[in-house]
Amino acid sequence: MSTTDDSYVVPHNPSATKQISLKEKWWHIMDTWKVGIVPLPLFILSGALIAIDCLGGKLPSDIVVMVATLAFFGFACGEFGKRLPVVGKMGAAAICATFIPSALVYYGWLPDVVVESTTKFYKSTNILYLYICCIIVGSIMSMNRTTLIQGFLRIFFPMLCGEIVGMLVGMGVGIALGMEPFQIFFFLILPIMAGGVGEGAIPLSIGYATLLHMDQGVALGRVLPIVMLGSLTAIIIAGCLNQLGKRYPHLTGEGELMPDRGDKPQTQTLTTAFSGKADVTTIASGALLAVLLYMLGMLGHKLIGLPAPVGMLFIAVFIKLVHGVSPRLLEGSQVVYKFFQTSVTYPILFAVGVAITPWEELMHAFTLNNLLVIVSTVSALVATGFFVGKKIGMHPIDVAIVSCCQSGQGGTGDVAILTAGNRMTLMPFAQIATRIGGAINVSLSLLVLGNFLV
Repeated sequence: MSTTDDSYVVPHNPSATKQISLKEKWWHIMDTWKVGIVPLPLFILSGALIAIDCLGGKLPSDIVVMVATLAFFGFACGEFGKRLPVVGKMGAAAICATFIPSALVYYGWLPDVVVESTTKFYKSTNILYLYICCIIVGSIMSMNRTTLIQGFLRIFFPMLCGEIVGMLVGMGVGIALGMEPFQIFFFLILPIMAGGVGEGAIPLSIGYATLLHMDQGVALGRVLPIVMLGSLTAIIIAGCLNQLGKRYPHLTGEGELMPDRGDKPQTQTLTTAFSGKADVTTIASGALLAVLLYMLGMLGHKLIGLPAPVGMLFIAVFIKLVHGVSPRLLEGSQVVYKFFQTSVTYPILFAVGVAITPWEELMHAFTLNNLLVIVSTVSALVATGFFVGKKIGMHPIDVAIVSCCQSGQGGTGDVAILTAGNRMTLMPFAQIATRIGGAINVSLSLLVLGNFLV
């Protein structure tokens, strides 16, 4: 019997011609098309619901509505920054999430009801501190104990060297531009390293008002824009450092300050948090742990004046070192940390941009001389941190990103800088750089100024 050509036909594969159902297409859109972390259909729905409220003349400032509002605008601004050519990989997402809202408010392009509700919600809830405490506690609980000890012991030396070199370089550039040394140091360099707004710019303005016999509002108006420009410069540099780390992996620990000495690396520790062992109650306990530690920090602030985030940081480190919580609770803290890092960062930055970032003051300080002094100061500070960190056996890029936080706009600046640098696990060290470093700088400088004027 002869063989026909039909015997060579490939058997029909039903799955190859199976039609994708409408339901599966919809699920595909929900799972793959996203703005930030928000599925595109939900993003469109949230925008429509916000628009309806705005047309009605009132946008409630309660937490239910504000979660949707901050997510919609925050992830939209962040996504826009991520998609910008070249700068999208250099921290533009964090910059856009903070400064686009500020510009929209100034030019009147953001509905008044959105501005009012966002500002009221941000200031009445202190949502930033919930974010920071969950990030700090989660990142500390994620660290290897040896790494934690070595990191805290060694990070102060690069920070100190960076501040000294940054001040010298900034003064040199300012004097070369013909600026007065007094103005350079007290109204440019010191605000950059003052530790932000609440712990830096405001105490400085009070001190200047008393010592220099000027109105506090005028002093704050001169200091605050410099703080913001210094933070903006640090955000950009952190984004560049992140790209440098991708090109030269041997220079970075991807969130670890110290090279692995044979202990379990931090990345492995973080991975165990998502093994499925952390159930809902464990995650809730991890969130409660962060909140209670912050409340202890607030108590410490009332008793000895130590900033609450810093007090909480020290308590969390102590608990980690003495094995004060169980491995399951550590996992819960890590999941809480990961949730806030991925889901809350851009909404928080949007709220910061709307509520406490005055665009007009930023633009008034945007002069060539100011920019040259600010950029040279921050660049010298960060470069010194990089090379000193490398010299003493630390990961230079990660040390340099912590050094960026010495020029940050307080807690909000730390969030933006570490987001741009993709190193949110460094938040505990960033808080040391910003809060403690800023407090020391402001206290010593006002003490010197007071003695100088006597």
